[in-house]
Amino acid sequence: MSKRRTWVNNALSISALLLSSSTVYAASCCGGGNATSLVLPKFGNQMIDVSFDIEDYDGYWNQEGDYTQDPAGSDLNQYRLNLGFAYRLADNWQASVTLPYVWNDNTYPGVVSKENGVGDMSASFWYETFDQVTCVYQVNSIADLRPAIYIGGTLTLPTGKSEYGDDATNSFDITGRGLYRFDANVLIEKTVYPFTVTLQGSYGKYLERDVNQEYGTPVEPYKKNLGDRTFLSASLGYTYFLEELDTLTFTAALADLREGAGEIDGVSDPLTEFEKQSVALTTAYASSDLRWVFKGTYSHAFREDGRGKNFPTTDILTLGVSYAFY
Repeated sequence: MSKRRTWVNNALSISALLLSSSTVYAASCCGGGNATSLVLPKFGNQMIDVSFDIEDYDGYWNQEGDYTQDPAGSDLNQYRLNLGFAYRLADNWQASVTLPYVWNDNTYPGVVSKENGVGDMSASFWYETFDQVTCVYQVNSIADLRPAIYIGGTLTLPTGKSEYGDDATNSFDITGRGLYRFDANVLIEKTVYPFTVTLQGSYGKYLERDVNQEYGTPVEPYKKNLGDRTFLSASLGYTYFLEELDTLTFTAALADLREGAGEIDGVSDPLTEFEKQSVALTTAYASSDLRWVFKGTYSHAFREDGRGKNFPTTDILTLGVSYAFY
């Protein structure tokens, strides 16, 4: 397999990872637009979240970490409609599900492809380590510095089209990874108005699967697994209060996503190993009752050597809206 072909396979496969590397969601401990995961405000019972991603590919980092331009005439894009729902199970417990629908629109030298389908679904649960909202307007004691800490897990289900299923005939058809994954998550957030600091981390492990076909063609059976996955992000937000107490929040975030080498029949497979660093800017408008949140996020990958490895460099524009029920 040629080097070019190898990258195309990897790039379009791993693009589905971004479905769960959240940029911004609707709410947080105190509502508004700061959160980096789909979490309910402390006083919320249910929430519907809808967003649309426009992802534009522009080059890639090779396996040595060098940034490389796409071949002339390339135009690679993926669009995703993300439907999310969060529900409070108990005072300090909540759960959520997210289902994406994916459109691939790609032009590559010698290939023009348009494909769509359901992506990989994810289901999450969160435990809140706090009993009251932790947002404060003024720090008067040590207790006022206590952050909101969420501990949880996310199960990713391979509901999308992968190279190992029956629906994908080439790499441009792919909308999912094809393996189950469980991530352990922690989210730490502290708001002292007008500023909010958020730290998030996750560590994920895939479940090994049997493979007996690739893109619909039978192959000699083997066992496939992907490497452990880590995601870290840090963000700083500023909230501006409008008339009638509506709010406008601006958030800047830095994220690092990476996955270790996979395995084929227990032997290391470095072709699936990758790294990616990116920045994101978000603006969110929240109604005074914190039920409605409208938000937009622009995420940019660093197009520099050493900022990634074996991964496409992409820009992602996300537009979304959510409604919380109290």
